Amino acid sequence: MTDAAGLWQPDPFLRASLIVDWATPAVRTQALALRADADDQVDVARRCFEWVRDEIRHSVDAGDEALTLRASDVLREGTGFCFAKCHLLVALLRANGIRAGFAYQRVAQQNESRAFCLHGLAVADLPGYGWYRMDPRGNKPTVRSEFAPPIERLAFRVAQTGELLFPGIYPEPVPSVVRALERRQRVSTVAACLPDALTPYELEQ
Repeated sequence: MTDAAGLWQPDPFLRASLIVDWATPAVRTQALALRADADDQVDVARRCFEWVRDEIRHSVDAGDEALTLRASDVLREGTGFCFAKCHLLVALLRANGIRAGFAYQRVAQQNESRAFCLHGLAVADLPGYGWYRMDPRGNKPTVRSEFAPPIERLAFRVAQTGELLFPGIYPEPVPSVVRALERRQRVSTVAACLPDALTPYELEQ
C-alpha cells in the first residue's frame, strides 16, 4: 500500500492516511523538532506525548468551538477532543518511525445523567516495552496522565460499573469517532452526543 507520502508502506501502524496525515509538511516539521537530540525512540515517544498533552488544548476544557479531525488540523488550530489529540500524537509518532495506533475506553461522564462516553487513547510500540497506551487529553486538577513505561498512567481509571478499557489496537480511528467529528460543526454539539461505546463491528476489526 502506498501512503500519503507516495511511499510503499505495508505496515498499517506506520502509514500516513487521510486522518493520520503525518506526511504533510507541518506535521513532519513538528515531528522532526520533537526528535532533535533525543536519546532514543522511547525518549522521542515521551516528547511527542508530552507536547500534545501540554501544548494542544482539549477543546472542552478550553471552551473552544473549532472542531478538528485530521492531525494537521489539530496542529494548525492547537485544539481538539481527546480523539483528535490522539490523531495528532499518532501522526507525530509515525513520522518519527514509531509504530502507533489507537485504543479506546468507555468512561462515565461527570454529570448527573450518569451516562457513558467513548474516550480516545494513543498506543505506541515502544522498544523494550511493546504496545503502550498513552492519554494525551491534557492534565487539570482532577485529571492527570503521565508517560512512565511500563506503567500506563491514563487520565481515567476503570472504576465504575459499565466502564471498561477496550483491548483492541486500531491502525485508524474507528468509524463512530470519525462520524461524530465529521458530521458536526461545533465542539459543544459533539460533546452533547459523543458515542458511548465501540460498535460490534468495530470490536471485530
